[in-house]
Amino acid sequence: MLQRESDYWNSLVSKWPVGRQSLWRTHSDAINTALLKEWLPLGENGRVLKTDLFDEMCSEGLYPFFAPGTGSFIGMDLSFAAASGALFFNPGMAAVAADIRRLPFADSVFDTVISISTLDHFASLADIALSLCEIHRVLRQGGQMALTMDNFTNPVIALRNKLPFRLLNRLRVLPYRVGVTLDSLCLQQLLNQVGFAVGEQTTTIHCPRALAMALAHLLEISANARTKKVFLSCLAAFEKLSRWPTSHLTGHFIAARAIKR
Repeated sequence: MLQRESDYWNSLVSKWPVGRQSLWRTHSDAINTALLKEWLPLGENGRVLKTDLFDEMCSEGLYPFFAPGTGSFIGMDLSFAAASGALFFNPGMAAVAADIRRLPFADSVFDTVISISTLDHFASLADIALSLCEIHRVLRQGGQMALTMDNFTNPVIALRNKLPFRLLNRLRVLPYRVGVTLDSLCLQQLLNQVGFAVGEQTTTIHCPRALAMALAHLLEISANARTKKVFLSCLAAFEKLSRWPTSHLTGHFIAARAIKR
């Protein structure tokens, strides 16, 4: 099973065009960086583990934010191709190919774990729980985790997860596999069961994501720098919806900051 999963992601990454979704990923990186600046102030994060390197392979990702103010930064990805690509674009970073359900690290060696849309690619809730147990194991007592996952309360995501992946892939709605996910309450309950204390929760990416990504792709090809800047400003304005009572319906991702008890 693990070999098949690894082969799938290696194959997808090896065919991923350089620069694909670059405009969209500029927006995504900005939103994630802003969230982590608030939750994990620079200079206070010690040894950092990031559990997915797809962003760093495709764009700047989060490494440039953390690199100056950490004791060490290690990225990991199930795909060897993704880890290698991330190293190519970020030569100062350390990276390994590993399964988050079986982390190749000793107990309590990290101060901070960053998991950005990693756990929402599994086929079962058991895999999510196992991954969280492994993150808990490698964190020191009092260490922090910042986590984002697809928001199952969002009706678009709930519908997407009920439709066949092959259909959505052919329609180019989904370029890669997604898996089961949780709503914010279920995530909080699972984190508590594993041994985390949940500090904060929020939602992110409130623009209509599929439409925004399609428009971003068109603008990458045809728009000038000023138009792209205006487009990114418009996308960023949607994040004000995170303060609305309906944020649990509009946010594409749920996000949680959790502390190892």
